[in-house]
Amino acid sequence: MMRLNVPLLGEEEASAVARVLGTGYLTQGTQAAELERLIADLVGVPHGFATSSATTGLHLALAALGVGPGDEVVIPDFSFPATANVVVQQRAVPVFVDIGLDDFGMDPERLEAALTPRTKAIMPVHAFGLVADMDPIMTIAERHGIPVVEDAACALGAEYYGRQAGGLGTAGVFSFHPRKVITTGEGGMVMTADDSLAERLTVLRSHGAVRGERYMSFVDAGFNYRLSDVHAAIGVVQMGRLERILDGRRSLASELSALLRQISGVTPPVTPEGRTHTFQSYVVLLDEELDRDRVIDGMRERGIETTLGTYGMHLQPYFRERFRIDDSELPGATRAHRSALTLPLYEGLSADDLARIADALAATIRDQRG
Repeated sequence: MMRLNVPLLGEEEASAVARVLGTGYLTQGTQAAELERLIADLVGVPHGFATSSATTGLHLALAALGVGPGDEVVIPDFSFPATANVVVQQRAVPVFVDIGLDDFGMDPERLEAALTPRTKAIMPVHAFGLVADMDPIMTIAERHGIPVVEDAACALGAEYYGRQAGGLGTAGVFSFHPRKVITTGEGGMVMTADDSLAERLTVLRSHGAVRGERYMSFVDAGFNYRLSDVHAAIGVVQMGRLERILDGRRSLASELSALLRQISGVTPPVTPEGRTHTFQSYVVLLDEELDRDRVIDGMRERGIETTLGTYGMHLQPYFRERFRIDDSELPGATRAHRSALTLPLYEGLSADDLARIADALAATIRDQRG
């Protein structure tokens, strides 16, 4: 079975972990600090905070911004549900905005209508590694004085008109899950250029503590959202491969797209002018008459793992029951939930592998059309 993704790992990561184990100091320490420095330098902001996952990073960012009960956070409907879950965990209300089907990102034209006096933050998602259309989003946010948290989980190394993802808003959050651009096993990071926000992140990430000369004082009810040095050591090695990983993914994506353009019923991903794509996931959009789930089954029968793109959150049982949003209110997200398909893409795939993916998809579609 051809897997959906295989992380690029080797002896260097194993040796880095062994060195940490040999020190006896396993919690957040020098390796986490080095990973924070490397990513802050890449993004071009002064502050990076390694966290146990991107989900805890998003939660930490919202908590540090003071999002609380009754507040509203505007998010795109098409995303992994962690984007909405962290809002609910703050006892705030997620407000779902539709997406564009060209980039799967928040539609800026629908954003302003979603704002109310209770809006406390805007959280665009850089879907699958393509930066959302941030300039109009930031213009609206600044006009209303609302902070922006980038859910940049998939977008480490992606650019928007020469600026790095994760450094475009008030804060940005990356993921280091094994399916992401680089991995630490599990992990994430919060980025910000805001010094006062950085102070809040420092305290809240580690139990609400401020370290004194002899011991800590606990000044807030914080969290334990730190990243261990065991995990961070893997990330430090991975950062040395980032450029190679991104170049490889983009080259493979270009080759696969050329093959898929020959298949009726499949729209390959696009990269709009001024943006770069990490292709953390390679996601196509199938024509509406095709049953995407049957395509997944057919690809599996042909030995290739695929999956949906991601989730229309208003269609998930918890959010469907709580908010009862009709599909007609979010047509883009509804279509993407039902028609987006993720195909394998990772270093190690050959030209023959890419041809096999394309041939299997074409055959699966032919079978469905009869």
